[in-house]
Amino acid sequence: MSRLTGWMTRAAVLLLLAAGAPAPARQQDQPPPPQNCCFTNPGYSGVCEIQPAKDETCATILAYLNNPMAQGKNYCGNTQVRSGWKSVACERK
Repeated sequence: MSRLTGWMTRAAVLLLLAAGAPAPARQQDQPPPPQNCCFTNPGYSGVCEIQPAKDETCATILAYLNNPMAQGKNYCGNTQVRSGWKSVACERK
């Protein structure tokens, strides 16, 4: 097989693979993260309102707040309360 034929074969295979692969998700196709997440706890005064980082969701923040071993994040004024948190709707300002 000549070099040209081998190159054309590899190019054709790559084109076929690319045609069958789904297009990568564009940033605009992904839903935006929620504006804020709000949580309450009987051991915490008021409502804790958090704006999630890019890699966070309200569910992951809630799981952190309710994990007795969690440490390292400054949620809710750096509270040490690690159980009993519930998600609530944030009040409009």
